[in-house]
Amino acid sequence: MVYPNLDVSGMFKERESQRSSLHTRYLNEQLVRVLKTIGYDVGFKKGEGQYLFDREGARYLDLLSGFGVFAIGRNHPVLRNALKSVLDADLPNLVQMDVSTLAGILAERLLERVPYLDKVFFANSGTECVEASIKFARGATGRTGIVYCGHGYHGLSYGSLSLTDDTNFRGGFGPLLPDCSVVPFDDLAALEQALSSRQVAAFIVEPIQGKGVNIPSDEYLPAAAALCRRYGTLLVADEIQSGMGRTGKFLAVEHWNVEPDMVLLSKSLSGGHVPVGAVLTRKPIFDKIFSRMDRAVVHGSTFAKNDLAMSAGIATLEVMKAEKLIENAAQRGDDLRAALNAMIPRYEMLKEVRGKGLMLGVEFGPPKSLRLKAAWNLLESANKGLFCQLITVPLFKDHKILTQVSGHGSHTIKLLPSLTITPDDCKWIETAFEATIAASHQVPGAIWSLGKTLVDNAVRKSA
Repeated sequence: MVYPNLDVSGMFKERESQRSSLHTRYLNEQLVRVLKTIGYDVGFKKGEGQYLFDREGARYLDLLSGFGVFAIGRNHPVLRNALKSVLDADLPNLVQMDVSTLAGILAERLLERVPYLDKVFFANSGTECVEASIKFARGATGRTGIVYCGHGYHGLSYGSLSLTDDTNFRGGFGPLLPDCSVVPFDDLAALEQALSSRQVAAFIVEPIQGKGVNIPSDEYLPAAAALCRRYGTLLVADEIQSGMGRTGKFLAVEHWNVEPDMVLLSKSLSGGHVPVGAVLTRKPIFDKIFSRMDRAVVHGSTFAKNDLAMSAGIATLEVMKAEKLIENAAQRGDDLRAALNAMIPRYEMLKEVRGKGLMLGVEFGPPKSLRLKAAWNLLESANKGLFCQLITVPLFKDHKILTQVSGHGSHTIKLLPSLTITPDDCKWIETAFEATIAASHQVPGAIWSLGKTLVDNAVRKSA
């Protein structure tokens, strides 16, 4: 059938009630089951800024922001207008035997933010950036070794999965990329031992680890950079989640005055509409890869410099600058950490609140009192990390706050809100966490009844 005036928004409205059945039949059935089990199947129909609205019109505060994608919030009018302007202009998009003007502009603006780097390679996603960095590092150094950190996450394609230290993701997909070795995060002695072979092309590290929101000691990254220089290894900062103002600086490495050889950006660079990734690197590295005219396209990606993606990146940077979102991230992050840290003396299972800017981890741990300890151990024996679900589920159902556990088996809830959140939003978060954590310390209680349900499901799954 021909659709001369295809109304996709009308199609969404017409078929919205079928979303679960469509996914069950044609996509990921297990995800549908998960959402229904924990009560997240509310059917969001609208996104605006840092808020989501369900089919009943209820407003939710989104602390996931698409895993950190919506730094400027959902459906920002500047971004929408930028995308519309590109579509209305009939630009000569993806002429592969030409060069992109918009790609040049976006590269220029990114490098203004990171002036010690010289060149940009655009990709379609964060994992593609990691893959490119592996190739660039090997090609530029003539070495094959790649070192990465334990508990890190760099993506799920084969090269990036080889640098993602999580058996839950890696299981069943081996063998993975050879010559990749892991060192503990924040362990300089182990890093030096790994680099001392002088066979390591790159050390790829998240300045702040996304899984668990792990923060290095102040000396770690500067010393790691010095070790890389000493042994001829390239330092690659995976800023896919921590970059673009997330931590109150444009890049997280700026907190430690470190200048990597490559910086990887994605997620929020897209504005949330058109996927885009960027590898920022030094000219000598770039020139080693694209060394002759017959190697001008030795690495590339068909859709990487498409006009919509480039305009999304340009618009995102403009919004961040005009609305001072990096400064807002720093201030709101300080406010939230102070409020949540003030709760620690009152609740024995609340262990630590850490992070920078609006990349925060709220960590829980085993209690000392006998009644709470028994309840905690019951959950842990069924499924490690299950306690955090007793926090995230009522946050969602009772307080309309969407968040997540920071990784499989983790005891940390990760907060990645849009950088647009307000003081009122912070108060909303504070009040909701206080009420939910207080309820979790009451045994028996509604939250522990939920825990029994989750345990029953976990046992049933393993039976």
